[in-house]
Amino acid sequence: MTITAAADGSALGNPGPAGWAWYVDDSCWAAGGWKHATNNQGELKAVLELFRATAHLDDDLLVLCDSQYVINSVTKWMKGWKAKGWRKGDGKPVMNLDLLKEIDEAIAGRRYRFEWVKGHVGHPLNEAADARARGAAEAFQRGRSAPAGPGFQGGPAAVEPVVPPRGSASVGHSLPTLTTDRVTERAGAYAHNELFSFDDLGDDIGEDRHDLTDPHGPDVMRSEDELHRVTLSLSTDEHRRVHQRAAARGVTVEEYLRGLI
Repeated sequence: MTITAAADGSALGNPGPAGWAWYVDDSCWAAGGWKHATNNQGELKAVLELFRATAHLDDDLLVLCDSQYVINSVTKWMKGWKAKGWRKGDGKPVMNLDLLKEIDEAIAGRRYRFEWVKGHVGHPLNEAADARARGAAEAFQRGRSAPAGPGFQGGPAAVEPVVPPRGSASVGHSLPTLTTDRVTERAGAYAHNELFSFDDLGDDIGEDRHDLTDPHGPDVMRSEDELHRVTLSLSTDEHRRVHQRAAARGVTVEEYLRGLI
């Protein structure tokens, strides 16, 4: 038997209030989040918690994921990172190391495969996971309580709903929250893979390119950096999508475009 589940993450502002979720069906899903994290961390946490929730089962696992960063990290780059002491080819430490190490431990001995699905195009499992992950992020943003989901039958017990603590919560300590209102609201979904693919970049830069907004990353603009104006011509549809994606992330168009550089 093969268990098919979608895993997804969401970060409002990236980084900002963040959530994760995995989803099999309406009776089998889980969600949680943090006060402050990145989208990549939410994506990784969703996969980690899915493997943990199914650890008691002897079934194949098909993970539907719209993050090429996560898929490549687990299936292509992780072995090389481990061989280098969890460092990339340029010698820099691998980002999101704690989550990646936990995933490496969770997948040991498991039968699984990943399948990339394009996000925000109506795939029922992906949309369900996305709505719950975003709902968790919104719960942390608003300080509201919500259920963590029923979990997997026979797996770890579901946790009672909690109110996200203000100003606390850190990555690695997921709190079971899911907001119940406006979970399907999308002000133009941010779908990075529609514009860029990172399959051919390799482990040296692939991870960094998916976490450009990390506050400690090399791509953060410093006050002493010289600014240069760039003019870009867009079609009407491209212009609309850029504005939608910026709105979905809660940033200005300029901030959104700068984050892609």
